[in-house]
Amino acid sequence: MKIALLAAAAYNLLWGSWVVLFPTSAFSLAHMPVPLYPELWQCIGMIVGVYGVGYAIAAFDPARHWPIVLVGLLGKIFGPIGFLNAAMQGRFPWVAGWTIVTNDLIWWIPFALILRSAWEEYLGTRRWANPEVLAFALRHRLGTGLTIDQLSQKSPVLLVFLRHAGCTFCREALADLAKQRDRLESAGINLVLVHMNEPEFGRQFLSGYGLDDLPAISDPNRTLYRAFGLRRGDMRMLFGPKVWWRGFQAGILGGHGVGRLKGDGFQMPGVFLIFHGQILRSWRHQSAADRPDYVKFATANLPEAVF
Repeated sequence: MKIALLAAAAYNLLWGSWVVLFPTSAFSLAHMPVPLYPELWQCIGMIVGVYGVGYAIAAFDPARHWPIVLVGLLGKIFGPIGFLNAAMQGRFPWVAGWTIVTNDLIWWIPFALILRSAWEEYLGTRRWANPEVLAFALRHRLGTGLTIDQLSQKSPVLLVFLRHAGCTFCREALADLAKQRDRLESAGINLVLVHMNEPEFGRQFLSGYGLDDLPAISDPNRTLYRAFGLRRGDMRMLFGPKVWWRGFQAGILGGHGVGRLKGDGFQMPGVFLIFHGQILRSWRHQSAADRPDYVKFATANLPEAVF
């Protein structure tokens, strides 16, 4: 997503600058008559450049800045419609159609995919809204004797659902949590893990990351996974190009490796921040390769009353 937006930004800035500086040369290259009002086209070039700046900003966080992408896509849809209307009425030469291909058509698919990804991320991060299911799940008792709900009455709880123990992304997540644990705890966050293994195996597995002293829930039947709306993944979520590339990064370059399948290999993970029995925010992975920043997720934009 970021690469597509950066490419669009570079193209718009270059094209816009060219038209602003050399308004007549663009028309000569397109074998079009020089317009009567080159100043008008210079203004259009400036607008195109502004779009380029917008795409560059959106590239930093495509999901957050989806309105910029949406406006850009609408412009790239209505632009060709306007061209066809003008060309059919003889007010614009057909030879200029090459600009429609480079300015508009080639960006339809990447922009549409960016908006789709932003929508899926929104669905994955919106709050769980079923009070009966939530109440059932929060009554689950931890090894400390407290329920999740009771623990969340004292301070926020970061409830992390893991993938199966053999998954390289599960191992990467535990390594990330081990590194970020001190920062989470210093912020007053209680970390609770949920896995699909039997209790003894789970303790041994977590001990390899120094996390065996944390409250952990053994959920081999995936009851809590379903209660929190975590679904089983499809082929794209588990075996898409992003997953293979990230798997290489995490498993080979990161040294997390791959182990024997322990649990449901199709089960997707997730992260939930709970306080006073309410889910403040959630992250339901849209890909097995998603890698949340747990500290940023748990502490960003929390009300001061939480602490």
